[in-house]
Amino acid sequence: MSDKITVAAEPRASRGKNEARRLRVQGQIPGIVYGARKDAIAVAVDPRQLQKILHSKSGHNTIFDVTINGEAGPAMVVDWQYDPIKDTLLHVDLKRIDLLQRLQVQIPVMTQGEPKGVKVQGGLLEVVTREVSIECLPDEIPENFTIDVSELMLGQSIRAGDIALSGSMQLLTTPESVLAHVVSVRATEEPTAAATTETAATPAGSEPEVIKKGKKEEEAEAAAEKEKKKK
Repeated sequence: MSDKITVAAEPRASRGKNEARRLRVQGQIPGIVYGARKDAIAVAVDPRQLQKILHSKSGHNTIFDVTINGEAGPAMVVDWQYDPIKDTLLHVDLKRIDLLQRLQVQIPVMTQGEPKGVKVQGGLLEVVTREVSIECLPDEIPENFTIDVSELMLGQSIRAGDIALSGSMQLLTTPESVLAHVVSVRATEEPTAAATTETAATPAGSEPEVIKKGKKEEEAEAAAEKEKKKK
């Protein structure tokens, strides 16, 4: 939460690629802070602090304090860019947060237990959706939602509307959206079986029509050559 994590941000006057390179040489990265009806400010921040936040249990939904010119305020990481080769942070966007205003956030969905439809009926648990969208106050953002799938039988599912919400939380994802269900293993194998049947229908060693046609043309050309020699 914001009273436990503080990120120091230094205002920067210049922008551009050269400035970004200079900052990275110094162990910092460029960023921007905006929101809460205040002007956007270009800043330089320590990427190690942001990495810890992004790799924490709450990830980018973490609320922390960002300090600019001695003034601290709650903020979130709303966008970031990684180097595709070095896997290091290149840039971050920080958004100021009003703790009294509701936010829209994406929350990870975790599964718990082994479905009866898998243990008893030989089915397969398929996780369809791994996160849901909710709206809530910043101080009530959950790290994740955990759904118990142990009672699921073949053909049964858990939907977004089945998630237990608390406090100011309001579900934004369509309630009918399937999060996880148990499906028949046979159903997943049908396309493969059909492909096998189609392959078996073609006699082994047979050649495509185009190739056969090519052989006939070659034979015709050979016969024509013999006729020419006779003449």
